[in-house]
Amino acid sequence: MNASPTAELSAAGVSIWLDDLSRSRIESGNLVELIGSRNVVGVTTNPTIFANALAKGHGYDSRIADCARRGLDVTETIFELTTADVADACDIFADVYAASNGLDGRVSIEVEPGLARDTAGTAAQAKQLWERVGKPNAMIKIPATVEGLEAITETIAAGISVNVTLIFSLERYRQVINAYLTGLERAREAGIDLSTIHSVASFFVSRVDTEIDARLRAAGTDEALALTGAAGVANARLAYEVFEQSFASERAALLRAAGANPQRPLWASTGVKDPALPDTLYVIDLVAPGVVNTMPEATLEAVADHGEVRGDTVSGTYREADQVLNAIDAQGVDYAEVTELLEVEGLQKFDVSWAELVETVRGALSAAREDVR
Repeated sequence: MNASPTAELSAAGVSIWLDDLSRSRIESGNLVELIGSRNVVGVTTNPTIFANALAKGHGYDSRIADCARRGLDVTETIFELTTADVADACDIFADVYAASNGLDGRVSIEVEPGLARDTAGTAAQAKQLWERVGKPNAMIKIPATVEGLEAITETIAAGISVNVTLIFSLERYRQVINAYLTGLERAREAGIDLSTIHSVASFFVSRVDTEIDARLRAAGTDEALALTGAAGVANARLAYEVFEQSFASERAALLRAAGANPQRPLWASTGVKDPALPDTLYVIDLVAPGVVNTMPEATLEAVADHGEVRGDTVSGTYREADQVLNAIDAQGVDYAEVTELLEVEGLQKFDVSWAELVETVRGALSAAREDVR
């Protein structure tokens, strides 16, 4: 009997994490099912996911009613609901966490988007979330803004596992790795067991294609049009080269000798947005040892249904990937400008989702208080 595509991915060294979490997934047994049927070994969340979860159905009604009875405000209620979901999901993945020696079985929760430009605020809330969830297999998501870099270092230095999010450029990725290694060095100085600290660096893929392809189509030349759908994969493959080089350095080797773990690359934004591209593109073309691929459910199901895993599709592709980005640059597309824009837009999207989440919870709290009366 042939192995399923998701089992083949796992065998090739890819950790499959689901990019979604809700109370209904937890209580229905769906997460447990996905561990067995789809080789899912982790979960990622963000403000958009939580906003969607709370806006759908009645899965949170009893918990919101309890928050209303306790007199919690909107911010406190959001904190209560989201940390409870993450803690319960951590329990579901506890066996995966133990079996992988802490590598997988991870559940991520993000600091508030409004703190993305606030180093001290981000670091403080990261510690608050970590303590409240209270599970060793949680991860705190911190965006890779300039201000977020020092917060990443401070959080790692405190012995807290971090999922660095919203990485688009290779230069920012190098800075993220430096922030992680610096955090490990500080943790070592503080006497913290480095083996207990884990991190992933979430490198976004499809959004790069969306923005660059729009510019290539605007250029309109045959050469430009031939490059559409190629930037996201090329950029991610070069990120893997950065990962290999960075963690083969003497600095990283000293930390590894002290028990430290490498910060694994995580492919995020892997749902294909262009219907002209294969719906499994950002999974099948980004298979490499030691990576995480966090997939929305539609992408996960597409891979399970018709994904054709071809083994490692990243190692040794760096020269070709570099040529792709150089050819795109020759068409007048500014890589630095695109990646800076994508970071700004990513933060704006999270701000909008957070505002929607606040309004949803405010309305639900108000209704629950009316019911109490």
